[in-house]
Amino acid sequence: MNRPAPSTPPAGPTDPGAPAEGGEARADGDGSPRSGRGFFTELPILIIIAFVLALLLKTFLVQAFFIPSSSMEPTLDIGDRVLVNKLSYKLREPRRGELVVFTERIEGVPDERSAGQRVVDFLSSGLGVARPGERDFIKRIIGLPGETIEMHDGLVLIDGQPLPEAPTVEGGYLSAVDPTDFGPVEIPEDHYFMMGDNRPNSSDSRFALGPIASEDLIGRAFVVIWPLPRVDTLPIADYPAGPERVSAAPPMADHDPQAAQR
Repeated sequence: MNRPAPSTPPAGPTDPGAPAEGGEARADGDGSPRSGRGFFTELPILIIIAFVLALLLKTFLVQAFFIPSSSMEPTLDIGDRVLVNKLSYKLREPRRGELVVFTERIEGVPDERSAGQRVVDFLSSGLGVARPGERDFIKRIIGLPGETIEMHDGLVLIDGQPLPEAPTVEGGYLSAVDPTDFGPVEIPEDHYFMMGDNRPNSSDSRFALGPIASEDLIGRAFVVIWPLPRVDTLPIADYPAGPERVSAAPPMADHDPQAAQR
């Protein structure tokens, strides 16, 4: 008499501690040691990637700078940190009224920093943590290549035409008017004449710096990022039609009631 073959007993509950079928361990969804080890294994790689991206960003696109002096007050205070767009002047010419970071070239003065110190300065300055070297400055572009600039009784003249500047109490960007006379000086080609907004207390192109070569321009400062209460954009100063064309602007028509609002 044929007897039925014994049936295979149903599989019992899987042992949580036993390997899965095929000998392959599977991670639990509750933060197993394996998932923790995977995170910490990948963390150094993620840090390196972020570091490389930050270096590329700093080198070619945007760099942070620390403001160490009062020469740009009240626009920029000591301790402010600004971001500088390093692509601006690779795509277009600098414009009057822009805030610009530039490097002063000191001929014949060797750089005595060690290789390690240069690397540290390169990394920290890009993050805005360390103060930039003494050769980096931030000023406002006042004169353009080929123009003649001078100052009389606190008024800046560009090719004989007044530049419409004003102190902050009158809606402008100057801390105060500087009554010191200067010039006239002709700005060389491919050079820019820089001045600080704290006009009476700024060492700028009127003095030892002189006009700044276009190749020494690092980029345009466009935003304050620190401290938080001072976070703001840095717009380009608006000069009506440019000083060299102010006298050529047509007079407003007296009969047009909307003319003053245009």
